[in-house]
Amino acid sequence: MRGPLFFAKILLFGEYGIIKDSKGLSIPYNFYRGALKIPIDDTEFDKNSNKKLLDFAAYLKTLDSTVIDFDWEKLDRDLANKMYFDSSIPQGYGVGSSGALVAAIYDQYACFKITVLENLTKEKLGYLKNIFSLMESFFHGKSSGLDPLNSYLSLPILINSKENIQTTGIPSQHSKGKGAVFLLDSGKTGKTAPMVSMFMENMKKERFSNMMRDQFIKCSDDCVEDFLKGNISSLFKNIKSLSSLVLVNFQPMIPDAFHNLWQKGIDTNDYYLKLCGSGGGGFILGFTQDFEKAKDSLKQYPLEVVYHF
Repeated sequence: MRGPLFFAKILLFGEYGIIKDSKGLSIPYNFYRGALKIPIDDTEFDKNSNKKLLDFAAYLKTLDSTVIDFDWEKLDRDLANKMYFDSSIPQGYGVGSSGALVAAIYDQYACFKITVLENLTKEKLGYLKNIFSLMESFFHGKSSGLDPLNSYLSLPILINSKENIQTTGIPSQHSKGKGAVFLLDSGKTGKTAPMVSMFMENMKKERFSNMMRDQFIKCSDDCVEDFLKGNISSLFKNIKSLSSLVLVNFQPMIPDAFHNLWQKGIDTNDYYLKLCGSGGGGFILGFTQDFEKAKDSLKQYPLEVVYHF
């Protein structure tokens, strides 16, 4: 068995803000992908992944079966046959490795599942998000459910608020365009739970919570609107402001080696950096109106283009 492919995701805008009801925009990224697989022989067997799946299945059995139930007989049989998650999605990099796994398990084993071929009303999307939130909490302690939702649907998702999400279209890419959204590899993994915990502690401080409400969320929301409408000049003005806010207020989430590089982008306007997911390591998201110039400025780091302007 090799199940359907489930892709990585990139949260273009909304990191941390969506915890406090800001807008967000998440897109699938098919460069990285994963699928459930039963090995043909022991040379293919991934023992660590199988053990993780066994632990995950044990956790799923603790969930309320009136909310979500699974074909346990089939799942247990496949796990006994050494099923694992065959994935190229880097873990701890902010691109949804656990989300793809959750989506794959739901797709293969959930009873009465909502399929991607249905009319996906806001109610159905909300239901799926809540189910995925429960499932993915095994990996992060607390999950919004958005990563598995994006991976499962393989469609861009617009988050208007916690209770209001919808699939959306994004402007077509310009394959010969000079501008780009890109990923910069920090060279180290990050962990979501401690970063989110630090953010929640900071939210108890009046200055920080005021900054989130009065500056960060407004700026992030404006970026979402500009991106969807294709307002490039306004988008880059707002991304520059967002990059500056993150550098000042989210320093622990930015690996130390990248603080000066972050500031350099703001000073030169060659590129602007922002968090990709919760930060602390993994990928950093970059935006530039001239990718060749950004590539030259960041020549010591490998860059992956996600989207062309």
